[in-house]
Amino acid sequence: MSAARRRWVVTGANGQLGSCLAARLRRSDRHELVAAFGRDALDVTDTAAIDRLFAAPVDVVANAAAMTHVDRCEGEPALAEAANAVAPGRLAEACRKAGARLVHVSTDYVFDGTGTRPYRETDPVAPRSVYGRTKLEGERRVAAALPDAIIARTAWVFGPGRNFVRTILTLAARAVDGTGSPLRVVADQKGSPTYADDLAAALVALVEAEGTGIYHLVNAGIATWWELARAAIDEWGHPELAIQKLRTEEYPVPAPRPAWSVLDTSRAASQGVRLRPWREALRSYLHSDASPLRELGASR
Repeated sequence: MSAARRRWVVTGANGQLGSCLAARLRRSDRHELVAAFGRDALDVTDTAAIDRLFAAPVDVVANAAAMTHVDRCEGEPALAEAANAVAPGRLAEACRKAGARLVHVSTDYVFDGTGTRPYRETDPVAPRSVYGRTKLEGERRVAAALPDAIIARTAWVFGPGRNFVRTILTLAARAVDGTGSPLRVVADQKGSPTYADDLAAALVALVEAEGTGIYHLVNAGIATWWELARAAIDEWGHPELAIQKLRTEEYPVPAPRPAWSVLDTSRAASQGVRLRPWREALRSYLHSDASPLRELGASR
């Protein structure tokens, strides 16, 4: 593209990634945020509503909208299919007709979680949950309609809004003041924690690099949920607070969780897009304006 500012539309703008991406685009001198739609403002399953996105010229659509509650997906598969598979396909078709690029966000759940090395983009997919299956179908529909789309798989996202880090710190605060139960966190699932703001920056960088196809975008390093919880609580200033380690089978949930969700980011790195280590990213999040520590009190 020329040096002209790229005009963006962001869907799912009320979520962790969407809000970070919209904020980043508003601050940019190389990009322009034309519109940002939350779930209430835009139904991505409505074809007519999608067509209205292109009433004004648009260069890039970033689709951060999805049904991400994995256990709810198990109980409501039709809704998950509509949001995670049908809607992205329709959005890709609309982008193709309008001549716009599409950045679609997907997930580590497309893999079966039995790996022993970081998953590459070319590794076989075998989702074990409704969430994973519908997200994979969304990838396939996007690629079929718009082969030059960017499909970004990510994992273990934390940022503005509800997420694991915020939840564990809230529970930790109750444990510290004596109003809650002892902390118990799964310690046998490994993944790639990812700061939503770093992910947003990486998506913009891939667009600038004229990337196409599937990319894995996560912060560097590997963690268990227990290690992520430990790091967050230590950063808050409570290293003395004990966290019991659980096995996956001790914490039953409707949707199966991958035991291994580590993603290989070499393809993005080959285009100059790299995310920093997750511990550094976590520290930035916990000292940002969106930090849950602002509600719990400053670290000691």
